[in-house]
Amino acid sequence: MRTSLLVAVTSLALLVGAAAEAQPTAPAGAPQAAPPPPPPYGMPISLAEAKKAADAAIAEAGKTGFPSAVAVVGPAGDLIYFERMDNANISTTWLAQEKAKTAATFRRPSKLFEDRLQGGATYLLGLDGAMPVGGGVPLVIGGKVVGAIGASGAPSSGPDEQVAQAGAAAVK
Repeated sequence: MRTSLLVAVTSLALLVGAAAEAQPTAPAGAPQAAPPPPPPYGMPISLAEAKKAADAAIAEAGKTGFPSAVAVVGPAGDLIYFERMDNANISTTWLAQEKAKTAATFRRPSKLFEDRLQGGATYLLGLDGAMPVGGGVPLVIGGKVVGAIGASGAPSSGPDEQVAQAGAAAVK
């Protein structure tokens, strides 16, 4: 009897699992598109271009009213240029660099990791090198990731994302 109960429970679990997998994730007939691959890596951003991105980001940070730090890194996450506004928190130095490293090495905005973490992907907390906080944006020139920019200074990632996006837009 015990074996029969085990077989029945296992069969039920398999049926429930198969039914769950059979549930459509998109409307019937809609194509399931894979996310596009990230752009390939390129040569590291030049110092002049890095400074141009940082200048635009610092100008945007001034508009937000949050003293910020801005870091520009190459494709491997190596620091190329850094600037911290007067009265920015000391912690912004580290945070801006980590956000930039995340965006460069994963070739995706750090906000993506924040959104996934909020959606329950707690494995990200153990993913080495991933800062799951918005404010890191890849720098793409000529279709290639040449680095990334990270901004930190606001109490939430929204303004940091805005600041980093302004820097990225300056070097497209």
